[in-house]
Amino acid sequence: MKKIKFSKFDIALGIGLILFVLYFLYIKGYIFANFERISPEEAYKWLNKDKNVVVLDVRTYEEYKNDGHIKGAILIPLNQLKDKIDELKQYKDKKIIVYCRSGNRSVMASRILSNLGFKVFNMDGGIIAWKEKGLPIEK
Repeated sequence: MKKIKFSKFDIALGIGLILFVLYFLYIKGYIFANFERISPEEAYKWLNKDKNVVVLDVRTYEEYKNDGHIKGAILIPLNQLKDKIDELKQYKDKKIIVYCRSGNRSVMASRILSNLGFKVFNMDGGIIAWKEKGLPIEK
């Protein structure tokens, strides 16, 4: 049987690829997540039956206004979240569903809120997935 020999470059490339995959999984919230994930359909069901749920939109004001938003959503853009965290303290005992456009910013926001003791649920796919499922939005 022939022995396979790897160069230092091959090893470095392999390690780099592994690190990239781990980083990708981390920023998407698939690994090392301190919050739960929720589908748009499940979020919609919760909003219609559970009074103990709050929705947080972490997109920009322009996105919120122009692209529509989930009814009753509180807008705090991700870049302002740390400065405006006091606005959410009244919801510390509620479930907070966090969403953005596609699900990337909401993962970051979910990590922040979860680290501060909030009960966080990140909505997979953001408002894009919500709209694709035909769920209602407000403008």
